[in-house]
Amino acid sequence: MSLSQADAASPLLNGNLLIRPMRIEDLGIVHEIDGLSFSLPWPANAFRYELMENKNSRLWVAELAGQDGVGMVVGVIVVWLVVDEAHIATLAVHPDYRRRGIATQLLQTALQACARLGMRSATLEVRAGNLAAQTLYRRFGFEVVGRRRAYYQDNHEDALIMTLSPLPCA
Repeated sequence: MSLSQADAASPLLNGNLLIRPMRIEDLGIVHEIDGLSFSLPWPANAFRYELMENKNSRLWVAELAGQDGVGMVVGVIVVWLVVDEAHIATLAVHPDYRRRGIATQLLQTALQACARLGMRSATLEVRAGNLAAQTLYRRFGFEVVGRRRAYYQDNHEDALIMTLSPLPCA
């Protein structure tokens, strides 16, 4: 699935952003973005598993068109479909391309697709100290509904559980 350029455009991206399903050839750059984004990145084979084996997983990438017309993957979102709930497993944007609306477009695409698939709500965990991510999720209507104490293994930071219900119409 991809958004039209009009839908995907961010003022800072000049309409050059495409949100599309992740492909096998994206695995290397997606793993790199994950490693640059998180202190506890997913293992190298995790994205391959989600893409190739997990039937309840949906993955999208944000591809930025270069001046030469060649696309460059700059963001990723992975969503698990659990009964009627979309669980945002990960959302990451390459550090060089943050604050340009890419995460917003990835999340919007995923939530709309999940609504079309019959998901009624969405949930996620976010670091208690990740205020930028929390702000993004709140803009979509996510609310904090719980806390997982010492959830993150690297520094024992709490995770906030955020939920959006119902999902916006597709």
